[in-house]
Order: sequence, then structure tokens, then C-alpha cells
Amino acid sequence: MLVVRWSSNSSHLPLRACGTTDEYIHTKAKLFNLSRPRCPLWVRLSSLSCRTLSTSILTPESSGGVFPLDLLSTKTAEKPERKIGLYQDLVIPVTSFNNEDKGLMVLAGDVFDVPIRKDIIHRVVRWQLAKRQQGTHSTKTISEVSGTGKKPYKQKGTGRARHGTLRGPQFRGGAIMHGPKPRSHAIKLNKKVRRLGLKIALTARAAEGKLLVFEDLEVLTHKTKSIVNYVKQMENTKKLLLVDGGPIDEKLKLATQNLHYVNVLPSIGLNVYSILLHDTLVMSRDAVNRIVERMHTPINR
Repeated sequence: MLVVRWSSNSSHLPLRACGTTDEYIHTKAKLFNLSRPRCPLWVRLSSLSCRTLSTSILTPESSGGVFPLDLLSTKTAEKPERKIGLYQDLVIPVTSFNNEDKGLMVLAGDVFDVPIRKDIIHRVVRWQLAKRQQGTHSTKTISEVSGTGKKPYKQKGTGRARHGTLRGPQFRGGAIMHGPKPRSHAIKLNKKVRRLGLKIALTARAAEGKLLVFEDLEVLTHKTKSIVNYVKQMENTKKLLLVDGGPIDEKLKLATQNLHYVNVLPSIGLNVYSILLHDTLVMSRDAVNRIVERMHTPINR
């Protein structure tokens, strides 16, 4: 039986091949100065083998010709997937509508790499939808319904039920009891939670690879065809959200106003619900800088 072992404590050199098990044991004992062991030799050797054997992956390029090539694996080690929520800065390429290389941009980890929390997203979306309700619903009470206040007939002797007005809720055209009145549907949500919701939405798009950064959002023409052709080139994109730093360019506004699947927002209007409503998010470099600056600004109390 041929026994070969690899040691990490012997200058990265393999032990020589031994013909028998006893010869291998004595060679191992001599190598680690085990001339007078205090416990049985087999126990000492088993514990040393667990500590000294290397578990690193060797390749023909990293061995330098020391280790036999036929015993090395030629398979490349797969890189583990990036974990989300470690607050690590992300490096993303910057392009344009013409697919030009505009360099790289570093995205702040405390904005674009935060832990995903669905409960925060739910609270922020519920707050947005409740706040945007107009609340103009209204019904008329008995004092607001038009009509006479005269008693329709005498109290007794008719055989009918007694009534004092025809504007009551039991009559056609009468009042509505306990109906809706104009009010605000807004609910309270702390600013820290709102800000965290926006960070989580941006993190989700960045983790999915659906966050693109452009140098700017300037288009050569105001024709809708230019935006349609660009969206067709994108894979797995049904709805596109364009976010610019300052005021929206007039050409871009004209080119996208007839497309129901392309919307444009300034950076100050970026919100969680709009991000979730579109599967792809395109931001200009200026918009990213403004969003990061807004997220880093202390909250006024």
C-alpha cells in the first residue's frame, strides 16, 4: 500500500512515499520529534494529522512543479455569491444610452447594501398609498339635504308610521347616516423608517442587477423611437424608471411621455413605491450623489 500525505508545517514539501504502514508511522514520529511519546503512538499521530494536513486547494499553476500534476485538480474553484446586507461599497460600471463606457462608480454600502426587510417595505408602501389618498369623499347629513322641514302628516289617526320629516335616511333622496366625510387618510411613520425603506428598495435593485448608472440622461433627439429602441435592447425589462439629479431634460420628457412603461423622476421624487413598480432602475451619476447625500443628512427632530 502506498501512502502519501501533504504537510503544511514542513516547508510545503510532501512526505516521502512509504512502503508499509509501520515505516510511515516511524517516519512521522521522527519528523515531529516523537522519540519518547507520553501516550500511544497511534493517538499522537492521529491528532497531529488532523492539525497539520492542509485543506487549501492546489492548482498546477500554484504548485510550482513541486507536487505531481496528476494528483492535482484542474477544476476552478467557484466564487461564492455575494451576501447582501454587509454594508459593503459596490463598484458598478457607468454607461449611457449609447452603451458607451464612462468608467466606474462606487456606491455607498450604507445606502445600497443594507439588510433586506420586507416588513419595513410594507410599512413604507402602506404609508405612501394612504398619504396620497385625496380623502374628498362626502355625503349629506339630514341637515344638509334639501327639502322642507314640515311634518308630512299628523301624528295620529292615519294608520301610518309617525314621521316628522321627509329628509330622514329611510326615505328616497334623504340623508345618509354615518357616511364618509372629507378627511385625511395619512398615517404616521417615523422618518428613520421611511429612509430605511428607500435604502432597502435600492439595495434590492442593486442585488438583482437591475440598477444601472448613466453618466447623464441626455438624449440626442426628442423622438420616442430612441427610447423604444433602447428598451428593446435590455433583457427582462418590462417597466423602466429613469431618475435624474436635477430638473428633467425637455428632450427626455418628450421622448418618454407617450410610453406607459417608461417613467421619469427627479432625485427628490424617488420613492419606494415607484422603485417597486418598475423592474429596472436607471439613475444618473448626479442622481446617485444626491440620493447618498440625502441619506447621510441628519434627520431634523
